[in-house]
Amino acid sequence: MGNDFKVPRKIPLIPISRPVKPAVRHTGKPKSEFGDILQQKIDSSSLKFSAHAQKRMTANRVSLSDNQIFELEQAVKKVEQKGGKESLIVINDLAFVVSISNRTVITAIDQGRMKDNVFTNIDSAVISLKN
Repeated sequence: MGNDFKVPRKIPLIPISRPVKPAVRHTGKPKSEFGDILQQKIDSSSLKFSAHAQKRMTANRVSLSDNQIFELEQAVKKVEQKGGKESLIVINDLAFVVSISNRTVITAIDQGRMKDNVFTNIDSAVISLKN
């Protein structure tokens, strides 16, 4: 077998045409900047709770009210604006360690476990004590 390659003679060659893009109509509305759209998506996203945090909350019979979730989300936004990555957020008698970049609650600690507890691998803290 040699290096000769022969093209069969009776196969028609058909050029490939590219699809024509439809004309874009301008509606007169200003285009949103990518950063604005991205920020809207980030702002509208809710917090996630890791399996570990959910397990801790279930074991300690901790459930969060809508108000507490709102406070937690607001604290995450504040830390995010300041450039924090991993934060301890204390809301009254509950503490949360939150990964700010992916908006995930890593662990939840109730008041009974907070005493004499050492929190490591955090770069910021938010303490919200309301009566």
